[in-house]
Amino acid sequence: MEHVERPADAAWQKPIYVVSLVVCVVVGLLLLGPHPPGVAGSVDVSHLPAVDARLNALTTVLLLAGYVAIRNQRIRVHKTLMLSAFGTSTLFLLSYVTYHWFSAGPKHYHGPLRGLYLVMLISHIVLAAAILPLALTTLARGLSGAIVRHRRIAPKTLVLWLYVSITGVLIFWALYG
Repeated sequence: MEHVERPADAAWQKPIYVVSLVVCVVVGLLLLGPHPPGVAGSVDVSHLPAVDARLNALTTVLLLAGYVAIRNQRIRVHKTLMLSAFGTSTLFLLSYVTYHWFSAGPKHYHGPLRGLYLVMLISHIVLAAAILPLALTTLARGLSGAIVRHRRIAPKTLVLWLYVSITGVLIFWALYG
């Protein structure tokens, strides 16, 4: 049997999928599952939606700056900006889960554009779940030096990640603005 060499980043694919699935399941359970008595409302988390919106906005700026940096062949700057965008997205996720764990209930949109809001919300949620394995795969390819494979997936990841971060801000404005 012939040995087929796998790209360096391929070793990360299975762990990426496992981590992504675990994160999605844990977030789903934390948000939709029962909370222990006394948890909801026990901590004032009313400021966290604004923090989340700012983290999403910062992620958008970092992603766009990272795109500009790579277009100008500033690879180190690009790497720093994209890792920073991943960091702000991670902080967002932690803040989001904290808010939904301790809040007394979800905020509902009651404006005149409910249908549009629901389409945006549902697409945001679905793509937010999809962006984690895409972002991790894109990062793994870039960091492992699999640049050709990185370039193949990076534009798609960027567009979806921008959509998720921008709609996150729009959802905040619809609910709290």
